[in-house]
Amino acid sequence: MIRTAVIMARGLGTRMRRADDSAALDASQAAAAETGVKGMIPIRRPFLEYVISALADAGITDVVLVIGPEHDAIRQHFVHDAPPVRTRVRFAVQEAPIGTANAVTSAADVIGDAPFLVLNADNYYPVESFRLLAADETAGVVAFDRDALVTEGNIDAERVRSFAVLTVGNHGLLAGIIEKPGPALDLSSEAARWVGMNLWAVTPAVVSACRRVPMSTRGEFELPEAVAMAVREGVPVRVVRLSAPVLDLSRRSDIASVVAHLGAIEPRP
Repeated sequence: MIRTAVIMARGLGTRMRRADDSAALDASQAAAAETGVKGMIPIRRPFLEYVISALADAGITDVVLVIGPEHDAIRQHFVHDAPPVRTRVRFAVQEAPIGTANAVTSAADVIGDAPFLVLNADNYYPVESFRLLAADETAGVVAFDRDALVTEGNIDAERVRSFAVLTVGNHGLLAGIIEKPGPALDLSSEAARWVGMNLWAVTPAVVSACRRVPMSTRGEFELPEAVAMAVREGVPVRVVRLSAPVLDLSRRSDIASVVAHLGAIEPRP
């Protein structure tokens, strides 16, 4: 079983920093949104506490937060203000926000050769997704049912166009990835059913691909492209299909819905 998880918390938070007069935020939420550090948005506690608590519920004992050199608030919180009890939290510094594949290699430099889960800092995933993905120490990805994302969580159908669409091949292995398909995607098609929300099980072979993947057309080194390269090179990547919601905390308008879903939970990281 995989016991280590990497949370990618290095992003610039451009969408979260963008002003939105329609979003009803309290003073602490507005102040956190201004920084763009989405993982520190307060629900009742900082959002990252809920994410780490869910990982602990699934049996994860070691968490590595990928942060920037300037993210002193995250270090202060998890080292001094509220150290986790059920998990060990360490840090990997990604010097520049140049993509998720680079975040993975930064974390691997801290972890070594053991397999680990990789996830976003601005998504709250179901505990079952962590448990199923961590059950096998091979490369893998969780494919979320599009309809469950839209009907049970806080993700509208159009936002699905900004995520990755996964193609599942023979024996439940990943056959292809369409990253951010945009308007070309027919949301009602079976081809768009399985959606990737950046929840991966990463092995040394995938880390190797992350170190070699070329820069994308978006100017970043991207984990989905690295995984696709690994698949082309013969690395099997299992697909865990799950019909369950994921909460997205990308924009100020997302905060109220995340509070509604998580506000009654007492996180125990």
